[in-house]
Amino acid sequence: MNDKQHTIKAPVTVSGIGLHTGVVSNMTFKPAPINHGFKFQRIDLPGKPIVNVDVDNVVDLSRGTTIEQNGARVNTVEHTLAALVGLQIDNVLIELDGPEPPIMDGSSIEFVKALHEAGFQEQNALRNFFEITQGLSYKDDERGVEIAALPLDDYRLTVMVDYNSPVLGSQHASITDLNQFEKEIAPCRTFVFLHELEVLFKQNLIKGGDLDNAIVIVDRVVQDDELTHLSELLQKQKVEVKEEGILNNTELRFKNEPARHKLLDLLGDLALIGRPIKGQILAARPGHAANIAFAKKVKKMIHEATIKNVPTYDPKKKPVMDINQIAATLPHRYPFLLIDKIIHLDETTVMGVKNITMNEPFFQGHFPGNPVLPGVIQIEAMAQTGGILVLNTVEKPEDYWTYFLGIDKCRFKRKVVPGDTIIFRCELLAPIKRGIAKMSGQAFVGGQLVMEAEMSASIVKKDA
Repeated sequence: MNDKQHTIKAPVTVSGIGLHTGVVSNMTFKPAPINHGFKFQRIDLPGKPIVNVDVDNVVDLSRGTTIEQNGARVNTVEHTLAALVGLQIDNVLIELDGPEPPIMDGSSIEFVKALHEAGFQEQNALRNFFEITQGLSYKDDERGVEIAALPLDDYRLTVMVDYNSPVLGSQHASITDLNQFEKEIAPCRTFVFLHELEVLFKQNLIKGGDLDNAIVIVDRVVQDDELTHLSELLQKQKVEVKEEGILNNTELRFKNEPARHKLLDLLGDLALIGRPIKGQILAARPGHAANIAFAKKVKKMIHEATIKNVPTYDPKKKPVMDINQIAATLPHRYPFLLIDKIIHLDETTVMGVKNITMNEPFFQGHFPGNPVLPGVIQIEAMAQTGGILVLNTVEKPEDYWTYFLGIDKCRFKRKVVPGDTIIFRCELLAPIKRGIAKMSGQAFVGGQLVMEAEMSASIVKKDA
């Protein structure tokens, strides 16, 4: 799995009819900045409202997942989102000039092709994974649905379906690596049973349904008069089935294509959690209602596990800047280069890591026998972290100095000792003007705030 966030290099557009609304629309994927996530924008509506991809915005689950926000609704989002998740893209704005993404051929493959055409761009920030640390399950006994998540340092999904159908039987599909998505899952089309067709038409759904964008499964003998009626519904000159199986004898792309499509739907629906997941997902007879109910349980788990504004650090992940890159940017050297890694860096925020060991030179004279990290060292380390943020705004940071101008509202919450790992986070309070930067800083150890301050600094060219 990618460690860093990704977007696309250039806009790309797909066009077509919506499955349920029957409205032709143009959908444009556009590059988006770090931590933007997935957002739809209804450019056909007054004010061009944004609809965040969020499970809390789900308003309808009638044969698809529909989200609504700011008076704007987007139908059937799951195939689009599955393509983005499957390609490990994190940040995209999706402009839409109609109520529903194009259904294309009923799968995600055309979206995948378009996104490849746009190209992928790695971004200078780590992905904000949510790691499943304990088992989580959802069960609907009435429908025989069960979904579970188990801890795993990866993202794997397994789906089992059983519709008590002589045609489908029991099927299962799995993906053990997201790199399998493009070839193994993305081409798998949506499907419907023959006996469901007329009901869906009466519910004012599948207005854009066609034998070119869905598999119709025939699980019983069909009389000629019913085939004539179906041809009228589907606006086809003729529909036929030579035996119980698939209407018009459409060839399946995979023997278990329906199960694979259910996995595709699950992948897209779970994108509404809002963060990439690390865990193993096991689903028996999933559907959109169950997928969203499960996604809400995961989001609740995230909420309960997340303390507001507390950054996390995974030492296994490659940092944004290692010690050599930091030394190439900051002028400080031993014993005063005080940060070891930069784990996040964007236009307004930086996060740095300092590992505290007993070998630090100041412990010899600072409270001998009671090693406590000096407060001034904490402030200097936080200032160096902020210096990386400020120097990131110029083309050649090695040609500049950064100097402290002031410290305000500094508070020490608890002592820091050898063995601790400090995570510093600095955020600009306002845009840098005339070389002056003002930022807030916080220091955390083990999820607890140990120090905070507001700082101001100047950035000066060395030959000035």
